[in-house]
Amino acid sequence: MAEQNREDPITGNPLPHREADDTEQIYFQGSPMLRAEIATGWLWILIGLVVIAIPIAWGVLAKAGSGPIWWVYLAGAVIGLIIILVPWIKTKAIAFKITNYRIDVERGIIARRINTMELWHVDDISFDQGFIERVLGVGTIFVYSNDKTTPKLRIHGLPSPRPLFDSLKQRIIAVKRQRGVIKMDVG
Repeated sequence: MAEQNREDPITGNPLPHREADDTEQIYFQGSPMLRAEIATGWLWILIGLVVIAIPIAWGVLAKAGSGPIWWVYLAGAVIGLIIILVPWIKTKAIAFKITNYRIDVERGIIARRINTMELWHVDDISFDQGFIERVLGVGTIFVYSNDKTTPKLRIHGLPSPRPLFDSLKQRIIAVKRQRGVIKMDVG
């Protein structure tokens, strides 16, 4: 479709830019990266291996016939594997959908809850990426808003987070201008 030359209705001068496009664009959709849980992941793996090893060690150290029976080995193995999977479960229990108008956060494994934060509600955003996160290519964006259900939102484990942060920062300004939102500091 060809862009039409638009004019200011008062002055008759041509307007410098075209009208805002209302199509929603997805900037990011998905769960946090598992590599973002690497620090706590090693701890969960260690705990899981200890839980698996306890019944085995008990059986080895106990006298013949008085050691744990087969179901104790099985229970230790199942519980240990579940503990080892905690970091993966944590990452799959949350999903983000970040668009040019809103941020949706979907939480839960069995039951799901979705919270939506409109970008025009956002007061401020910040970016955090420690040394290990830089090496792993992940980071965290904090969103501060006047949204009643989610005044502070932590979007963690994002791959290549800096370009997303920059896009989000610019889009928040654009959406506020589009809606005519004016920030007033009182005090």
